Amino acid sequence: MAYAYSGAGALDYFSCRYGASRLVFRGPHRALEQPFVAFLGGAETYGKLVEDPFPALVERQAGVACVNFGLVNAGVDAFLKDPALPDLARGARAVVVQVMGAQNLTNGFYSVHPRRNDRFVAATARLQALFPKVELTDVHFTRHLVCRLHDTSPRDFAAVVAELKAVWVARMAQLLEAFDCPRLLLWLGPAPPPASATPDLRAEPLLVDAAMLARLRPLVQEVVRVDALRHGVLSSSLGPPMPAPAAHAAIAAAVARGLEPWL
Repeated sequence: MAYAYSGAGALDYFSCRYGASRLVFRGPHRALEQPFVAFLGGAETYGKLVEDPFPALVERQAGVACVNFGLVNAGVDAFLKDPALPDLARGARAVVVQVMGAQNLTNGFYSVHPRRNDRFVAATARLQALFPKVELTDVHFTRHLVCRLHDTSPRDFAAVVAELKAVWVARMAQLLEAFDCPRLLLWLGPAPPPASATPDLRAEPLLVDAAMLARLRPLVQEVVRVDALRHGVLSSSLGPPMPAPAAHAAIAAAVARGLEPWL
C-alpha cells in the first residue's frame, strides 16, 4: 500500500550533531554517556518522511536509548570518512548497520561527494578509457551514472559492477570492524539476489548480492532481514519511495528481536 506525502516541511527532524563529527544526524539529541544502541544507515534509518523512525521505536520496545546516526544521502563512505564516529559509538552496547547500496562509493572508476555519497563528482581516467564516448556532463547522481553506463555498454559495465562489489565488501568490513561491540546487519528489501543474477538497477540496496553479505557474516552477530516496502511506502516528489510508518514498525520489531541476546 502506498501513501502520498505532503512535503519536507511537515516534519521536524530535530537535526543535531555529536562531538567533533561534521555530520548532521536526526534527533532528538541523545546523551552518549549512558548505555545505548547505535544505528548507522541511509534514508530509511534516518526515517525520511516519518515521525517515528524504527530506531525510536526500538528504543521504546527494548527500553534502551537508541542513537540515530542515519544520513539521508549516505553510503558507507560517509561513515568511514568521519574520524569522530568510532569514538562516538565507543560506548554502544550494540551497533545496527543498514546495508546500503554499492553505487555510492568512491572507487577506481568514479568519485562521490564525501558526505552526500549519492552525488557523482568525477570520472577517473580508468572510466574514461573504458567508456571513451559516454556523455556524463548531465549526470549528477550515482544511480543515474550506473544506469547511463549500463545503457552505453552492458558488457563494459560488468567491470564497473565488479569493482563496486569488491570495494563495497572491503569498506563494509572496515566499518564493522571499527566497533568493538555486538554488530547487526540490517537488510531492508526482498531476498538478496545470487551473485550470478543480472543486476537490477531499480533494486535497493543496489548492486549488493547474497555472496557479498556472506563475506561479512563472520563479522556480525546477526543479520536481520525485513522486506520493508511490503509493509507500505510513502511517495513524494523529493526522492524514491520510503518505508511507511507500518514498515518502520515491522523493522523495529525485527531489530528488537535481533538485539535481545545483546541487551
